[in-house]
Amino acid sequence: MKTGIIIPCYNEEKRLNVNAFLDFINKENEFHLCFVNDGSKDGTITILKTIQSENPLKISVIDIKKNSGKATAVRAGARYLHSRGDITFIGFIDADLSTDFEDFDGLLKTLKTNNKLSMVFGSRAKNASEAIEKDSVRAIFSKIVKMLVFFILRLPIEDTQCGAKVFRAKLVPILFKRSFFSRWLFDVEMFLRMKKHFGKVLILNKIYEQPLQRWVHMEDSKLGIKDSLEIPYRLLSIWFNYNVLQNLRYSDSIQITEPVVEIFGLPTQVSLAA
Repeated sequence: MKTGIIIPCYNEEKRLNVNAFLDFINKENEFHLCFVNDGSKDGTITILKTIQSENPLKISVIDIKKNSGKATAVRAGARYLHSRGDITFIGFIDADLSTDFEDFDGLLKTLKTNNKLSMVFGSRAKNASEAIEKDSVRAIFSKIVKMLVFFILRLPIEDTQCGAKVFRAKLVPILFKRSFFSRWLFDVEMFLRMKKHFGKVLILNKIYEQPLQRWVHMEDSKLGIKDSLEIPYRLLSIWFNYNVLQNLRYSDSIQITEPVVEIFGLPTQVSLAA
């Protein structure tokens, strides 16, 4: 049972730990790394191609020509991995490895050992380990965001935005068929889509929030101050679209152009068209 790991990348030339990725994927394991370059303006795509050349059978690279946000990058990776036909589990982590492979493997083991679960996701808040580092300003802002997210989801989730999640590949049509409204808060939309599909009662048996042993906030965040200040507004927009307009087919009412992508190591039968 292979597991595909999506790594969305935007201007990661100076932050990518090439050796860490290669050391992991060159081990005897059933993992496949899928790097998605989200229109980077630096030399990220060159580095990703170099990484792939070291193990082309276990590494894929998707190059989105225009920066479209993490939501689009993860969606492109998920749809590609699902289309391959040889992937049973799909997950994603941040390119800076703020959540490491050991913690990700812990999430995967939980999912594999419980057939009732459809998704397991990391948490920097729930019974958090002392090894988790987070600055005070971000901690305060996170509490505000958490309150808004709870209002939207009505689910007992402590940390929706942790960049480490793993789910069964069969969830891809449910989670990623349509484009997301938000470039960065798509995690909230994923939970909303699961809640709509499974129902507000059953979903509680389908998801599991697992405390991380290690998570370190890396500097040079791609989310700027302006973006951060817009988060409450973006969250309310998500709530409006999924609740007030829930009887409308938002995929028809809002036209979103699919990004132009190039995929290296792509099987000829795979298509990312909507």
